[in-house]
Amino acid sequence: MIHFVGAGSGAVDLITVRGQRLLSEADVVIYAGSLVNPDLLDYTKPGCRCYDSAKMTLEEVVAVMVEAEANGQDAVRLHTGDPSLYGAVREQMDELRRRGIPFATVPGVSSFSAAAAALEAEYTLPGVSQTLIVTRLAGRTPVPEAEDLAGLAAHGCSMAIFLSAGMVAQVQARLLSGRYTADTPAAIVYKASWPDEKVFRCTVGELASVAAANGIAKTALILVGDFLGDGYERSKLYDPGFSTGFRKGSDADCDCQL
Repeated sequence: MIHFVGAGSGAVDLITVRGQRLLSEADVVIYAGSLVNPDLLDYTKPGCRCYDSAKMTLEEVVAVMVEAEANGQDAVRLHTGDPSLYGAVREQMDELRRRGIPFATVPGVSSFSAAAAALEAEYTLPGVSQTLIVTRLAGRTPVPEAEDLAGLAAHGCSMAIFLSAGMVAQVQARLLSGRYTADTPAAIVYKASWPDEKVFRCTVGELASVAAANGIAKTALILVGDFLGDGYERSKLYDPGFSTGFRKGSDADCDCQL
């Protein structure tokens, strides 16, 4: 059995309980060595064979999985954050399907969640933004034309930008071509939840200069939007005047199902 496991955003204790259990039981572990905290390998049992996929091709990764399955061994494919985000897992799953090898996925804590925690922020503030765009700037790996950052910036909602810390000047230019202004709140979170985490609050107009001044070129998330500002509306969910399916508010005649 192959388990795709989300390692979490960096801190070793942010892996899920299920993920840690599977990691401790695995006979074979293939981990994303360039991104996953190596201390997570301390959870593995003696004799577990560990492979660093940063040095491997897809074909080599799949070959290890196939061998483990043929030997009746349990294998964990350990991905950074949550495997469903920039994890390149679909191509691995399809290879396993073609071979009739069973697999399952264990979700993980994404760095965009850890970054919000570091900033003590909420992406979906009432009256500010109810939408979060998770995206990246086109680089050596392209993005679909309809998902160009400048076009997405037209929405002006909360945004978490992955894999773009080395191109902050381009990120800034594309954001400013949308609904964001030079004064729109922004932040750069370096290695969210890791022991050496760093948080830099700024504005969209300051993104490039802040990144340059602090030597940020990789392993950082760029967050943009008015959710980082001070203004927002109170949540209706806990408003004493708002009835829900669990309590009556002053609008008691409301037939609410919330």
